[in-house]
Amino acid sequence: MPTECISYQETGYFSPLMCDYLDEAPVLQAFYSRFPKLENFEAQILEKQQSNLTDASQRAVLSKAIQAQYKNVSAPKKTLENIEKLATENALTVTTGHQLNLFTGPLYFLYKIISTINLTTTLKEKYPNYDFVPIYWMASEDHDFEEICFFNYKGKKIRWDREASGAVGELSTKGLAEVLEVFAKELGNSNNAKYLQALFEDGYVKHRNLTDATRYIANELFKSYGLVIVDGNDAALKQLFVPFLENELFQQTAHKEVLKTAQKLTEANNLYKIQVNPREINLFYINDGIRERIIETDGVFTVNNTSVRWNSEQIKQEVHKHPERFSPNALLRPLYQEIILPNLCYIGGGGELAYWLELKSYFEAVNVTFPMLLLRNSVVIKTDKQSEKMAKLNISNRDMFLKKDAFAAQKVKELSEIDIDFSTQKEHLQQQFKHLYELADHTDKSFVGAVAAQEKKQLKGLQHLEKRLLKAQKIVLKDKVSRSEKLREALFPNNSLQERRLNFSELYLEYGETLIPTLVKHLQPLQGEFLVLEL
Repeated sequence: MPTECISYQETGYFSPLMCDYLDEAPVLQAFYSRFPKLENFEAQILEKQQSNLTDASQRAVLSKAIQAQYKNVSAPKKTLENIEKLATENALTVTTGHQLNLFTGPLYFLYKIISTINLTTTLKEKYPNYDFVPIYWMASEDHDFEEICFFNYKGKKIRWDREASGAVGELSTKGLAEVLEVFAKELGNSNNAKYLQALFEDGYVKHRNLTDATRYIANELFKSYGLVIVDGNDAALKQLFVPFLENELFQQTAHKEVLKTAQKLTEANNLYKIQVNPREINLFYINDGIRERIIETDGVFTVNNTSVRWNSEQIKQEVHKHPERFSPNALLRPLYQEIILPNLCYIGGGGELAYWLELKSYFEAVNVTFPMLLLRNSVVIKTDKQSEKMAKLNISNRDMFLKKDAFAAQKVKELSEIDIDFSTQKEHLQQQFKHLYELADHTDKSFVGAVAAQEKKQLKGLQHLEKRLLKAQKIVLKDKVSRSEKLREALFPNNSLQERRLNFSELYLEYGETLIPTLVKHLQPLQGEFLVLEL
């Protein structure tokens, strides 16, 4: 089972912000606390344990609330033991989060959770006096149904069409039996196909809402690894968040601090993109199938697109009486998560970590420990046959990471018997113009401008001819280049990373129950490199 690791920076698929973070660039060190190296976790453990947010009473609430969430779940023994451990002072968590995408959505859902599981294993080996619990935080309070209502299977979009409003986790699973019929026709009748059909049916047809269905599927896929699945949309857990809800409503600390941090990030490097812009109030109100923003104007709080309104005292009473009705947005959710969990590290994709990097000063302002931030594992999986084809076509793993046009151009140059590189001609031309510049120094200065314009024009002409020759050779070598391009397209569909397009079911259909154990074996979250894995 050959593997190769490529640095994230070399792949060309990660932002300047994330590349600088992975390089531990000095310009970013003020935006996080500790970089995720194994030796740095000891200090993080001590800091988190000293936090008053992880006292015995709060741990008891956490453990009890999750036990209630698992009341109707056939959870494995290891998971139940981990839930009980959360009530003890030596238990700490590593957390990832993900939307409730239909049938897990993109393939990287698996990579996030496996990264989390494997980091807890590594930490236990290094720090045996502590227990480390892997957490999958379900984004059950999200409301963007269009982002989660489909998954891709062999180039086709399997979609759940329905009207939706409010928190997606509360959506009824009605209509998913019809989606299963469509999916089953695509799967075929192999044993692995039958398992996938049963998993979909048991998850979505036999459970009442999207939260319960997602919990079932994640629990089934990772039942051997002690994964604990947390639904933050919980009255008991929201009760722990009440002081911070009040801060958000009346002091609006998040808005003030995150705005300052976002400005500092853009000043640090204008290539850094701000992932999330704060609102004055970063809360939604959930009730009767709605999830709408809370807006404050001159001391009056309203719920957007509704007639709901309170004065300051009334909304304070509502927070204490019904905290479950107040839902943090994407910017505030990290704080909520870190308040209720004894968490050491958050594992996410590049976009997620980008908005976490906006939050450190906010966490400090409200006296909450900021977690370590770890980029999840990324993987390209290729078959034996694909590896054989790559060898025959003289394509390396690194070649595959070239963007589509650059990949095609490289293959044409390799295959062509004509030298398509005009570097020698360009150097010769520039040498000729060097003599003209020397001549221009002894005559009218306006002649210098004319020489420069002519040099630019002729160099541009050579570049144009080089592109025309490349295009002409591509036509001549069409068959050979096409085979290479088709192979790259299979591994990088739509010129994107495989993990962002494929659903796990495509791989499970081929590899079955060995898929997840194999990934668990090979994904090393602290290695900090992109994995190419041959299965």
